[in-house]
Amino acid sequence: MREINRELVVQTVKELCIEANRVLPQDMKDCLARACQAEESPLGQEVLGDIVRNYETAEQLHIPVCQDTGMAVIFAELGEDAHICGLEDAINEGVRQGYLEGLLRCSVVDDPLRRVNTNDNTPAMFHLRVVPGDQLSLIVAPKGAGSENMSSLRMMTPAATADQIVDYVVQAVETAGSNPCPPVVVGVGIGGNFEGCALLAKRALCRDTSCGNPDPFYRELEQRMLERINQTGIGPQGFGGRVTALAVNIEVGATHIASLPVAVNMGCHVTRHAHRTI
Repeated sequence: MREINRELVVQTVKELCIEANRVLPQDMKDCLARACQAEESPLGQEVLGDIVRNYETAEQLHIPVCQDTGMAVIFAELGEDAHICGLEDAINEGVRQGYLEGLLRCSVVDDPLRRVNTNDNTPAMFHLRVVPGDQLSLIVAPKGAGSENMSSLRMMTPAATADQIVDYVVQAVETAGSNPCPPVVVGVGIGGNFEGCALLAKRALCRDTSCGNPDPFYRELEQRMLERINQTGIGPQGFGGRVTALAVNIEVGATHIASLPVAVNMGCHVTRHAHRTI
């Protein structure tokens, strides 16, 4: 059994919170570069140029790429041959230190109706899996409210077709319009149950946009959704154009014979995530 030092977890989460908010993942940079080439609208091209300059400036000046530094979403995979005392507490301490020392905006309130800010961006949204091995893998994915608020979930019937799922995803993007700061990354969860498909959609946003779904059937669905979304004409920041979405990522899971849940989790043009294994 390998013992993982609590302070190492705290330090790692702290660094990932700061890194994820300041440095856009390379796959997102590549997507935006391709979008600049593909966009035909002059205004859309100008907006995309501003987006690129924004992330380049953030990286150079060591400042957040977006003012909404998000609620910290943490995906952890803990090896069954590893042990750590107080993992969730260590995660939250890392978030606390990262947001305060990194001068990141603290956006979490401790009660949904009383709305009192916790002043350190805790608690994080923490999701844990136990996997083979003796390591701890961490993904920190700050999620801003502008895109999160445009997400949706539908409990479809098992008779729903792939075409109907495509229609629903496209409709969700059309309804969102400019609100999630397009061009967006669209995370789609299919299967599981009510809460499970939402988690699949959120995990989908952490997948490298250059890596399609490993199943050719779902990879083709991703492409169909992306093409349809980019035919809506919403365009960069909603000003019109060819590039409304940078990518569509689908994650799937087993489900009940009487269910077909589908969730859409919107990611903005700064769909952020940083990963490290310790």
